[in-house]
Formats: sequence, structure tokens, C-alpha cells
Amino acid sequence: MSTEENAPSSAETAETGATGIAAQNWADASASPQYRAAVVDLLGALAYGELAAFERLAEDAKMAPTLADKAELAKMASAEFHHFERLRDRLTAIDAEPTAAMEPFAKGVDDFHRQTAPSDWLEGLVKAYVGDSIASDFYREVASHLDSDTRALVLGVLDDTGHGNFAVEKVRAAIEADPRVGGRLALWARRLMGEALSQAQRVVAERDALSTMLVGGVDGMAAGFDLAAVGEMFTRITKAHTKRMAALGLAA
Repeated sequence: MSTEENAPSSAETAETGATGIAAQNWADASASPQYRAAVVDLLGALAYGELAAFERLAEDAKMAPTLADKAELAKMASAEFHHFERLRDRLTAIDAEPTAAMEPFAKGVDDFHRQTAPSDWLEGLVKAYVGDSIASDFYREVASHLDSDTRALVLGVLDDTGHGNFAVEKVRAAIEADPRVGGRLALWARRLMGEALSQAQRVVAERDALSTMLVGGVDGMAAGFDLAAVGEMFTRITKAHTKRMAALGLAA
């Protein structure tokens, strides 16, 4: 098994001040069976999330008011599928069966999307911007405690597909045209926030390897990341959500 090209060595990472697993590359870190299990879980959760995002964006494109909007969403859906392929290929490279890795997370992700199905084009845009961003914030927080190779992959697939600026532009224009839209979308975004945070917490709580990594476990995993730090993490995610709401022109 090879690590990501050009990823920093353990020694190089250590020079940046990283400790524990975060100071190692995959070849070294994966010697811990518990850490390896946590990474397989994480990549499985991300992979299914990207696959579901692809399906959702393709479905939302049907509600697009113009052909240009439809094409824009189709482009974003394509980017999400490319992210899925990278995660699937990485799971295969570390000798994990992709479908088996994704399976434990399918129901939770599907339930989230079922419970937060948008009723129109604007709700779909807000969901993609707010809901997906909360999930991305959560996984970026987790990434800071991963080995250098896995961290590079995770951060790479969390890159914005362009949906953020597109959603802000369209939603702000709609509110300017009809200010009453703002109240409805603000309520919708608050609901998304609650559902997305609950889903993130369930992902951690239901998978022992992931939860151990987050709260500090054996073999130096997530050194120094205790329960208080987990609470602080969710506080940071909430603050980032408030900023995004402001960007949309909505009250948090």
C-alpha cells in the first residue's frame, strides 16, 4: 500500500507541532488496529455522504428555474461524485471493501435527507449551503487529528464545489425580490442546523472506533482531544453556521 504522493513524512509533520497520530503518516499510524478501524469508518461515512450529495444535487436540479441553474447544479453533482470516487479508491487501496465501509452510515444519511427534503428550489440551495457546510466543518475538525496522508485526502474532498457562492447569490437575490422569503428560509435553516448536528453526533456515538479517536484513546490517538474539546468543537461549528446565515441574509 502506498501513501498519498507528496504527503509529508512523520518527521516533517512533527516539525509543525503536530502530536500523536497527527504527526504520523498512514504507514506508521495504521499499525494501530483501532486507528485503522476509525479511518475506515470515517472514509466510509464521507464516501456515502458524497454519494448521497451527488444524488441529491442531481434531483434538486429538476427544480431549477432556468437552464443555466440546472447546468450549474449538474456541475456540482459531478464534483461530488468525483469526491466519492477518490474516497472509494482510497478505501480499496487500504484493503477495505468500500460498500461494507459505507453500509453502517447509509441509513443515518438517508434518514437525514428524508427528514430535510426541500419543498422548493430555494430550500434546496439553503440545505446544500447550510447542511453540507455543517457536515464539512465537522469532518475538518476530525481531520486535524488524522495522519498526514488521510488528512490530505479528507481536506481535499471537502473542498467547496462552488455551491456556496452560488447559493448565497441566488438566496440573497430572492430575499431582495421578496423579503417575506427570508423568514421562511431562516426557519428552514435553523431546522437544518439541528438535524445536521444531531446526525454528526450520532455518527460519533454509534461507532466505537470513531468516538475513541475523538475523545482520546489508546496508542496516542487524538492526543489531548477530550470530551471538553468535543464540546468546543461543536461550539465552533455553531459559530460558523451563524456566519453563513449572515452571508445568506438570514437571521441565525
